Amino acid sequence: MWNWTRHTRRPILAALLAAGVFLAAGSAHAANLNCVQFVQRSSSVELHGDAWQWWEAAEGQYGRGRHPRPGAVMVFSKTGHLHYGHVAVVRAQRNSRTILVDHANWSPLHGRRGQIEKAVVVVDVSPGNDWSQVRVWYQPAADIGNTVYPIRGFVYPAGVQHHTR
Repeated sequence: MWNWTRHTRRPILAALLAAGVFLAAGSAHAANLNCVQFVQRSSSVELHGDAWQWWEAAEGQYGRGRHPRPGAVMVFSKTGHLHYGHVAVVRAQRNSRTILVDHANWSPLHGRRGQIEKAVVVVDVSPGNDWSQVRVWYQPAADIGNTVYPIRGFVYPAGVQHHTR
């Protein structure tokens, strides 16, 4: 006589275990985002290419400017530290020199790159308070960091108020 329970239990458990490993691997991969992938998923700005290319790509499609606004995409220049530039979504403005951004793949969290960080402090350190140079909170140092990053500006999705001056 065929013992259904005895002969099917192991293959079913093996299949469930394999499915669990597959799903866990998929979710870990989904959290491993670069900044462009994160901004594409988190904002209504629909641009493509490396982060440093977003400034030019936005011309004629979106408003651009030097003033941070919630919902705008902050575009970092390509540098020796940022080979592909960087993009982040402005979450809030604290004052004329400090904003909070959401972004991915900046600080290695728990020893891994590709992690999402929310409400990260960014400080304008440009001499003219024009948001052309910033410092960014770096989690491993638990500090704003010493590196100054050049900024191209902000790309404004439809509906975000901006100044053109």
